[in-house]
Amino acid sequence: MLFSIYLVIVVILTVFYIYLMARYYEGFLSLPQWNVPKNHTFSTPISIIIPVRNEADNIIKCLKSILINDFPLHLLEIIVVNDHSTDDTAALVIDFNHPNVQLIHLTDFDTGTTQAFKKKGIEIAIHQAKGKLILTTDGDCEVNPNWLPLMISYYESYRPKFIAAPVNFHQEQSKFEKFQSLDFAGMIALTGAGIHRKLMNMCNGANLAYEKSVFKEVNGFDGINQKASGDDMMLLQKVAQRYPDGIGFVKNENACTYTKAKPDWKSFYHQRVRWASKSTNYDEWQVTFYLGMIWLFCVSIPFSALLAVVFGIKMLLIAALQWLAKIIVDYFYLGMVSRYFKRNDLMKTFWSASIYHLIYIIVIGALGNVVKKYEWKGRKVK
Repeated sequence: MLFSIYLVIVVILTVFYIYLMARYYEGFLSLPQWNVPKNHTFSTPISIIIPVRNEADNIIKCLKSILINDFPLHLLEIIVVNDHSTDDTAALVIDFNHPNVQLIHLTDFDTGTTQAFKKKGIEIAIHQAKGKLILTTDGDCEVNPNWLPLMISYYESYRPKFIAAPVNFHQEQSKFEKFQSLDFAGMIALTGAGIHRKLMNMCNGANLAYEKSVFKEVNGFDGINQKASGDDMMLLQKVAQRYPDGIGFVKNENACTYTKAKPDWKSFYHQRVRWASKSTNYDEWQVTFYLGMIWLFCVSIPFSALLAVVFGIKMLLIAALQWLAKIIVDYFYLGMVSRYFKRNDLMKTFWSASIYHLIYIIVIGALGNVVKKYEWKGRKVK
């Protein structure tokens, strides 16, 4: 009896995983490619907000990558928000001395007892921003030379209230970093497919755009400032509640912003726990439900193997079939994503990545709802 009940649960979880990944596969393929319309003329004033903390190694590369975009300078404002950096980040921005770049120090404002320094910095910058459209990226990112033309032409063509766009890792130095790149590319495709098919709303704060008026209309980060992170997905879901048809995704590999994967397991752990810690705070039940079902499916694979002690070798066969189903589904999905982003080289790490992925989904998924404090750029937050 217990075996039959467990078998039904395993079948449901496995079928659901296959079905969900098939929906994402189809959703990303059917998402229309966006290109800048011929002879498009830009007219929207924009403000790019870059929150930074100890980014002396990266901030100038970030700024230069933005400024080489073919976009009218008279419509462009860049606001760097210095979040209590203890290195030369602020001095480098000052020395950069570009008329379109301004620096705000978070220490010049009353932040109260907040731990959500990034959200507070973005909020302060938005109040000072002159642009109609707000874009955000991170100080450790570099943007594609076609980033702004693609983002702004998309906005001016469709007038969405909130735009998500691709973020990818680059310049990998190890198989571990390539695993992260492969995994992250898969998540970005989930983001695009989820928005396109209205499965769930996800995004990444390193590549977003939204109307300044909409940010004010939904009262910014009010109600979601209990978490240090969440300046991206939590805000997106607030906007989506008011404008369910006002969310867009720019599908074009040249609309990417690029950052680097974490170099070691410790930094990877802190990053993923930070992301996972928000999962129970999302307004959209679909996000929590889908992530929970994926986690349960992954957990069931090693658990089925362990149950061989009780139910015999047939449980090992069930575990093997579950594992095979996951590998086949992931191989086709990630292969499609890698080809789209022109990163076929990442699939060379697929077999080791499939093991890493199972382990980290199980461990991080559990710890994200247990560990309430984590370290981010030398600061312990919750």
